[in-house]
Amino acid sequence: MTPGSGLHAGLKNRHLTMIAIGGVIGAGLFVGSSSGIATAGPGILLSYALVGTLVVLVMRMLGEMSAANPTSGSFSAHADRALGRWAGFSIGWLYWFFWVVVLAVEATAGAKILEGWIPAVPQWGWALIVMTVLTATNLVSVGSYGEFEFWFAGIKVVAIGAFIVVGALAVFGVLPGAHTDQASFSNLTSHGGFLPHGPGSILTGVLLVVFSFMGSEIATLAAGESENPQRAVTKSTNSIIWRIGVFYLGSILIVVSLVPWNDPSIKDKGSYVAALDSLGIAHAGEIMNFIVLTSVLSCLNSGLYTASRMAFSLGRRGDAPKAFARTTSRGVPMAAILSSVVFGFVAVFFNYEFPDSVFLFLLNSSGAVALFVWLVICFSQLRLRKIIQREAPEKLVVKMWLYPYLTWATAAMIVFVLGYMLTDTEGASSGRTTVLLSLGVAALVLVIAFVKQRLTADRAPETAAVETSEKVPTA
Repeated sequence: MTPGSGLHAGLKNRHLTMIAIGGVIGAGLFVGSSSGIATAGPGILLSYALVGTLVVLVMRMLGEMSAANPTSGSFSAHADRALGRWAGFSIGWLYWFFWVVVLAVEATAGAKILEGWIPAVPQWGWALIVMTVLTATNLVSVGSYGEFEFWFAGIKVVAIGAFIVVGALAVFGVLPGAHTDQASFSNLTSHGGFLPHGPGSILTGVLLVVFSFMGSEIATLAAGESENPQRAVTKSTNSIIWRIGVFYLGSILIVVSLVPWNDPSIKDKGSYVAALDSLGIAHAGEIMNFIVLTSVLSCLNSGLYTASRMAFSLGRRGDAPKAFARTTSRGVPMAAILSSVVFGFVAVFFNYEFPDSVFLFLLNSSGAVALFVWLVICFSQLRLRKIIQREAPEKLVVKMWLYPYLTWATAAMIVFVLGYMLTDTEGASSGRTTVLLSLGVAALVLVIAFVKQRLTADRAPETAAVETSEKVPTA
């Protein structure tokens, strides 16, 4: 194919299956769960269940829209059609901003682990190597991204699956050669009760775990580059319940059953390392470091892919430089990838040089974007369902449950979480700081969107034609 011929359907079914499964398992599950357990005790399970339910509902709405109209811009393109150009522009750029900041966070986290193994290479050197390798992978073809992600996600899935099996055997006292003296379901209630810090800790736990679920939507963006987008979206949407149930609730249940929630080792070593150490499993720390590194590389790989495809979609709709919408002969949006990487490298630099000022600002100002995205998905689905029913009802192969009541309830829950974050005032990255800075950045992007819309109002028919051409036909 000639350059500029658009994205290619280079992702295979096995790639999409692993992208869907692995997208739910972020590095935050391994790294961030310890603070949640320390805050809410065993009640953190209810926090994960609440957020998991929220994600299932939001992904059901996104699945409905994406199965009816698979596109590289996913929820941004849906918001564009349902709510207006301003909505697609704003949420698309906010989402891109979120992922380029994540690139810096994950590159630094991966570099720390690698420097611990091979200290001869400085941390900044490892960050550069990791970013360069994954950039090269994404530049080759979407198939190479899919292949790397297939193995990264595969390692995560096997690791958590093995952890759950081994942990369950230990809890039931049938794991040979392991120290299972303190492993018991009684740990859920025998150390101050199931909610040692009271019911309010459930909501505090929600604030700590909500951001570890970001990435569930990647499968809907990737589906646009598969042979059968509608089937891929439907499959990933229908399977998200068991994925969250097993990988999040299942693994956290094992952790708080193996080790008392108030055991100092959970905070000192991390929840999963503490759980493995409690069984006397040798080299538990090194094993978990390898798994965390895999999760970090997976997040980096997917983050770069996601940011570039969102930039590509924005370019196709006239909301970003036209160069972002150009592809190579292999269907790769090179300019969109390289621009995302450049901003990722800038963010990495800020992380090393100004961690407590510039980078902290970037981190806080992008922190609530996940909740903004979910809220926009809710309002887009409310409008788009009516449009699809009127124009092409046969495309509603995935339907949101109890529409519109459950959609409104989900939106209300997201607004409640954002409001509750405003009550958190502890620390430099408090919930209030995150929400206010994120709202400030969102307001700035909205102003730019409205100004741009006013300036380009006379080009609306042309833009509509571009948007239509972006749709990937279903098989």
